[in-house]
Amino acid sequence: MGDPVVDIKGLGVYFRLQNRKRMSIRKALLGGGIRPGAAPVIWALRGVDLACEEGQVVGVIGPNGAGKSTLCLVLSRILEPDEGTVAVRGEVSTLLSLGAGFNRELSGRENILLNAAFLGIPRKEIGLRMEAITSFADLGEFIDQPIRFYSSGMKSRLGFAIATALDPEILILDEVLSVGDRVFRAKSQARIEEMMARSRLIVIVSHATSFLRKVCTHCLWLEKGKVRRFGPAGPVLDAYEHAMGGVDIDPSIDASEV
Repeated sequence: MGDPVVDIKGLGVYFRLQNRKRMSIRKALLGGGIRPGAAPVIWALRGVDLACEEGQVVGVIGPNGAGKSTLCLVLSRILEPDEGTVAVRGEVSTLLSLGAGFNRELSGRENILLNAAFLGIPRKEIGLRMEAITSFADLGEFIDQPIRFYSSGMKSRLGFAIATALDPEILILDEVLSVGDRVFRAKSQARIEEMMARSRLIVIVSHATSFLRKVCTHCLWLEKGKVRRFGPAGPVLDAYEHAMGGVDIDPSIDASEV
């Protein structure tokens, strides 16, 4: 076995809080008040060790504020670590939030071209994939309407169609599969299963543990910026659901669909 696709050692990422206490003019002029650099920090991630191998589909779970989205930003090379080392071996395609990177005034079709430009994909190549993307998104006549008229589910479908049509080596999806009807969820699951044979690694952040059970080989449980558990998906999800007091089902899923 070669080097892991993702190899993280001692990862730490912090954010410095801004001190919003008011300061009198006299203190400001005399240099009083909070000293530079004295603002407190919050560690979004700290002491994180993780190795993901080729062929894995890794679900990332944890309560709000656990550091899941921060980890995605680091894997996407958008954030640099403050501590530790991160090695990501492969080209990354990322869909971090609904409508991220979309221009509200452009149509869905125009936003496909815009996203391709951001990703450095030649216009000719994306033109060859346009029909497949629009077919998967299944937006009908809305594909030529401005994004501002789209529902969150429609933006999710379009974003997912773009991100998964590009055959990335590493695909990172952050909370983008939590909306959509049963048909779209089934299509998303089938697309991910198809990509498992082509992508080196897929990382999915979601609260929908029922969905993660169907598509993931492994799961990472984060809590308060630290790794609570990592391993095969079933046991990790069992432990997480037990800790949460029961099955943690995404509230956007109708109970009849689970």
